[in-house]
Amino acid sequence: MREYLLTLCITAAVTYLLTGPVRKFAIVAGAMPEIRARDVHREPTPRLGGIAMFFGLCAGLLVADHLTNLNEVFEKSNEPRALLSGAALIWLIGVLDDKFEIDALIKLGGQMIAAGVMVMQGLTILWLPIPSVGTVALTQWQGTLLTVALVVITINAVNFVDGLDGLASGMVCIAAAAFFMYAYRIWYSYGIEAAAPATLFAAILMGMCLGFLPHNMHPARIFMGDSGSMLIGLVLAAGAISITGQVDPDSLFGGSQRQAVHQMVPVYIPLLLPLTIIAIPAADLVLAIVRRTWRGQSPFAADRGHLHHRLLEIGHSHSRAVLIMYFWSALIAFGALAYSVNSASMWIVLGIVFLSAIGLLLLLLPRFTPRAPRWAEHFVPPRYRRRRAVAETASTPAHPAAVDDEQRPPVVAGVAGVNGATALGARPRFLDRRKAGTSR
Repeated sequence: MREYLLTLCITAAVTYLLTGPVRKFAIVAGAMPEIRARDVHREPTPRLGGIAMFFGLCAGLLVADHLTNLNEVFEKSNEPRALLSGAALIWLIGVLDDKFEIDALIKLGGQMIAAGVMVMQGLTILWLPIPSVGTVALTQWQGTLLTVALVVITINAVNFVDGLDGLASGMVCIAAAAFFMYAYRIWYSYGIEAAAPATLFAAILMGMCLGFLPHNMHPARIFMGDSGSMLIGLVLAAGAISITGQVDPDSLFGGSQRQAVHQMVPVYIPLLLPLTIIAIPAADLVLAIVRRTWRGQSPFAADRGHLHHRLLEIGHSHSRAVLIMYFWSALIAFGALAYSVNSASMWIVLGIVFLSAIGLLLLLLPRFTPRAPRWAEHFVPPRYRRRRAVAETASTPAHPAAVDDEQRPPVVAGVAGVNGATALGARPRFLDRRKAGTSR
């Protein structure tokens, strides 16, 4: 566990420290497009955050290769090298898309090629556990097609949900945390070495997301772009493929216990948890495809009908919409994890039902703003303080970032001196006279 935590911390540190220089590079390179009709942010913001995340991935794999216990993963398995090859390819495609806006079909082809590269190096599904049936061996073509399909679906699901500040990185981090606990339990409790690569992938993925998240929280100073969203989607899919297709479920249970598990508790089977961790992004992906096809549009045509857009439309603030999506992701992922550990406990089911009711209540109260007690008003943002505290702080000058989004005047798209420009210098208080149309 200490080596996994060390790998996670190194990955997070490298990602965090590189995000600032990458932001400046993105501004200089012009990877800061104008605000589009479907965008939620109001200031042009640089992309290419996936560059820092990719180097964090490389640092995590490099550190793990030099650790005593994790080095065995690289000696006994070729999956880390397969992940690095596929990640490098999908990252290059994402960088080109962030800069030049390449066609959606080209990106889809690149995703399939990246999945094929991983399959050629051994990261593929060999067998498929099916409830009430058992383990079904797959042919080479069946395993390849299923692996490519899972990679493409996961990448696009994460890419589709990347619409609010900190949403995709936070949801993937939550999913990776639940997946890490599940894979580590199989590796440590049952002594199955085949689960070690998936555990390593989950730890590195958590580090990538945690290192990038401070720069991406609302208001975001940089976006991960397709170079980041497709990258973390591929890493998440690689872990799911590794533990689903490489770990034999028959080795987890034996005799009558294995038969009872196959008949009564299919959540024990490693097939289900990789699907639950992307349940929210996958649902958003399916709804988007159905919605756009019903309108006669291309499935890749962008719109403002995603789940997070609908949360904003019914009155939730930007931060609250992100937190609600976090809540449902954590409930599904950790609920499935808890149920797989002890399915006979009725308290787990009641707890999931109770938390679901709380989530539904939060959805029905979009304009409810919680207020902190008076003793904690100095430790929370001004939006959560009482009116008296807000009135006292209104007379003193505050940093623009501390002002609530509803109190902040709207920013016109295309105006210079916004989020992207502050990376290279202080934000000018007034527009340049030449840009305003007047002479000096």
